[in-house]
Amino acid sequence: QVQLVESGGGLVQAGGSLRLSCAASGGSSSVYTTGWFRQAPGNEREFVAAIRWSGGSTYYADSVKGRFTISRDNAKNTVYLQMDSLKPEDTAVYYCALDETYTPSTLVRSLMRYDYWGQGTQVTVSS
Repeated sequence: QVQLVESGGGLVQAGGSLRLSCAASGGSSSVYTTGWFRQAPGNEREFVAAIRWSGGSTYYADSVKGRFTISRDNAKNTVYLQMDSLKPEDTAVYYCALDETYTPSTLVRSLMRYDYWGQGTQVTVSS
């Protein structure tokens, strides 16, 4: 059973930076996609970014492209989300999720593709 643990959330002023971490344990497959999603109060959970463990291809939502960077450390089974130039509209609970099966690039933004989810970490950006 895969477990995902997020960390790194907090309160930051607009224009600031945070780095989120997602540590995975318990899995055995090397063909994972790990995604970051976020959910603000009253909103649906939305895709933020994703990365493939094999090959390292990355995918971003248009709203964060150029400001957020997803990366991975295979040796630590950890995925990071570096968030720069944060805006108040980035305020949300951020979740990491893992897909144990191959997902076509056209579907990495779909919540339904992900098998395991972390508990979430709060990011609050003040104006």
